[in-house]
Amino acid sequence: MTALTQEESLLQKLEEKRILVTGGAGFIGSHAVKQLSGTGALVTVLDNFSSGKPSYVPAVHNVKIVEGDICDRKMVEQVVRDQEIVIHLAALPFIPDSYYFPDEFFRVNTMGTLNMLQASIRSETVMRFIQVSSSEVYGTAKYVPMDENHPTFPHSTYAVSKLAADRLAFTIHKEHNFPVVIIRPFNCYGPNITQPYIVPEITVQLLKKDSLVLGKMESSRDFTYVEDTARGIIIASVSDGLIGETINLGSGKDIKIKDLAYFIASIMGKRIEITLDGSRLRPYDVERLVCDWSKAKKLLGWQPKVSLKDGFRRTINWLIANTEIVQKWVPYKEKYQKKV
Repeated sequence: MTALTQEESLLQKLEEKRILVTGGAGFIGSHAVKQLSGTGALVTVLDNFSSGKPSYVPAVHNVKIVEGDICDRKMVEQVVRDQEIVIHLAALPFIPDSYYFPDEFFRVNTMGTLNMLQASIRSETVMRFIQVSSSEVYGTAKYVPMDENHPTFPHSTYAVSKLAADRLAFTIHKEHNFPVVIIRPFNCYGPNITQPYIVPEITVQLLKKDSLVLGKMESSRDFTYVEDTARGIIIASVSDGLIGETINLGSGKDIKIKDLAYFIASIMGKRIEITLDGSRLRPYDVERLVCDWSKAKKLLGWQPKVSLKDGFRRTINWLIANTEIVQKWVPYKEKYQKKV
């Protein structure tokens, strides 16, 4: 009989566990729910479907959906009651949106997190709270790879709202001896994506023609396939010795946006021309993000499994098969130009 791996042994602990996933119909959340459902966990998805979709949630007997908002305190209290693990992914995630609605980003990302934390404390059944953060809280790399001790210097209202939520989670852990773990994923890509991030933006443009219009091309990011990120979050929900820890999830390699564009084009079999558009530049962009995931490997036994080439092939195939979803995305300039 083959011995179980560390990961397999940990996942066995999830069977029959009552787990709440906020934002479980969203990008990372839907993949986490799919993986959790396969462990035999009893999963509750809380989502307001502002960007996530019910169709992203697996229709299986051990997963139920509750439509609701994390800013609704009374509803949150009811949903959290009797849960054993909370994986908190619900957030407003698209950085350009935060330029125009900073108050909404703080209401959802910061105060919504506080609602979740307080309800989880009062439930008296929650044994672990996974606060899913973002590598954006670090700002541009001061050194690489970036470990969990890297200074935090957010470059967007979105990132500030996420860092504020992190600090809330950590201080509440200290003040109430509440079991919090903070996970900081670096840039994710893959199926079920819900926002016009750079990977779908490049892919969708190339589906229409053999040219690209981009903003800054020299900035670089660390890309991780969404299934790998979701798996790390799940393992963190049952690993021992993590309470109070912050853990990065990423690949340890960065790629410049220009090189990413040519890489995606090569997978799609296209020769391309790139035009720069200054109006696409972010007002205060992060120049470089590179993850040090050695802590995740040490504490979780986690490592990324899906290669960039394989991951991008899967992502491109999904985008091609779901063009009706992608076509409904409205560029943020057009969406908010009347509000500026």
